[in-house]
Amino acid sequence: MTCGARIFHYSKKLRQTHNILRDRAISIRWITSDARPLIDKIDGPSPIGIGHGDRNGFSTSSSRGRFTPSHLSANGATVISAMGTNKSNALWTARKVHAPVVGLLCNSQPQNSIRSFSTDSGVPPHQEIGMPSLSPTMTEGNIARWLKKEGDKVSPGEVLCEVETDKATVEMECMEEGYLAKILRGDGSSGIKVGEIIAITVEEEEDVAKFKDYTPSASDAAPAPKAPSAPTQTKPEVAEVPVTSPEPKVSTPSAPSSAGNRIFASPLARKLAEDNNVSLSNIKGTGPDGRIVKADIEDYLASRGKEVPQAPKADTTISAALDYTDIPHTQIRKVTALRLLQSKQTIPHYYLTVDTCVDKLMELRSQLNSLQEASGGKRISVNDLVIKAAALALRKVPQCNSSWTNDYIRQYHNVNINVAVQTDNGLYVPVIKDADKKGLSKISDEVKHLAQKAKENSLKPEDYEGGTFTVSNLGGPFGIKQFCAIINPPQSGILAVGSAEKRVIPGGGPDQYKFASFMSVTLSCDHRVIDGAIGAEWLKAFKGYIENPESMLL
Repeated sequence: MTCGARIFHYSKKLRQTHNILRDRAISIRWITSDARPLIDKIDGPSPIGIGHGDRNGFSTSSSRGRFTPSHLSANGATVISAMGTNKSNALWTARKVHAPVVGLLCNSQPQNSIRSFSTDSGVPPHQEIGMPSLSPTMTEGNIARWLKKEGDKVSPGEVLCEVETDKATVEMECMEEGYLAKILRGDGSSGIKVGEIIAITVEEEEDVAKFKDYTPSASDAAPAPKAPSAPTQTKPEVAEVPVTSPEPKVSTPSAPSSAGNRIFASPLARKLAEDNNVSLSNIKGTGPDGRIVKADIEDYLASRGKEVPQAPKADTTISAALDYTDIPHTQIRKVTALRLLQSKQTIPHYYLTVDTCVDKLMELRSQLNSLQEASGGKRISVNDLVIKAAALALRKVPQCNSSWTNDYIRQYHNVNINVAVQTDNGLYVPVIKDADKKGLSKISDEVKHLAQKAKENSLKPEDYEGGTFTVSNLGGPFGIKQFCAIINPPQSGILAVGSAEKRVIPGGGPDQYKFASFMSVTLSCDHRVIDGAIGAEWLKAFKGYIENPESMLL
């Protein structure tokens, strides 16, 4: 009898569960509505991303990392998804689901697209597509051209536009099905920061017309960075990261925090500052509570790089009489200038030059090309043989296949050779991976294919990332006798190849002589990684393969 009474008692409670859940949802909606005046007074985003929203929907800000739970229903609940990006700010998306619970779900965002789903006042639900981060070093990009027009239907996998990154032009694919309602940054737009909104998509075709005169809200615009102040609240403040401002921040020494003279910086920022000999006291932090983050160090280095080589301003009266054209910097030109400046300022270069006899190399090349033509293959160039010899020499002297870090020297087990290719758009260095394991015919095909992609500005990140050594040849194409190349960081060596020329050399007897072809090559080394004797040993191995090319075929 007692057991039956308990079963009846608990079953009665279970029948009342839906009433409890309904009352809870109503209470949450009432609390959210009454809390709006307080939320509106909050200066800056809260730790969970609460921002200003519409009472009848949701609003997000891709540049401030906010979301607003401003509409709750007893029939359904709202699930807020945090979509992380590779920048310090976060993007938030909100979506309706029919479930009697409210939760915070973490969802990873693909690196090739940055989006936020929002409902602003007066416009239907839409997605804000931001400038994606398409390479590890990309901070801003340009829109080369749009392949889709406003009003076009888009499906997952279709290419929306071509984005010019700091290394190449990459296709940006659509991630979800819908319609392209508005293009905010058209063809040729430049200096677009990663995360800045470039387009709007909607789910329904009839919603496209409603975005004809749409402009991003003020909350979507890039806010100016706030000056750090001493923490006076228990609630941590999240720094606002500027998105649309193309001007580099000029860092100035910041006042010490309330904790004394201690400078707060992230571990990555400290390491980057130490690698570039930068004092943290000269950096103004934009992170939480004035903390110095990686972006602050990079901005300081960029601004310093532009200030150091600045030439004196020309007399306006003289320049007015000159006829000239100002050519805007491309993304590849900017990153090349920054990396080469960093290389010359931070890497202790030294140079080793040797002359190699290439008579046997030319004879072997002639024999191999005869076989290639008979089989329908492509001709092998001298540069292909140089790449193969350099790869085998790196395998023989692995100390030169390394990179410097503050804690250790990283020695690579893969021999990946970057090949410098000059194009109308700038200098590219596509990579031949595992060159020591590939045959000459395979190397020749890959070099020609990647060089053509570089000239068409269509290289993908996997085509130029992961190199461990670089070869630059100005001899064959341009007839340069000898030159010294700048190391491509984080690598520790680069080989500069000059042209071959005939020389007179002594013969067997006193009055005898003969002719031979010699090619000059210069190895640029990072002295932190490669000592002089090690560099000389590598050049000896390289010369051995060039002067006895049959050994490369074994």
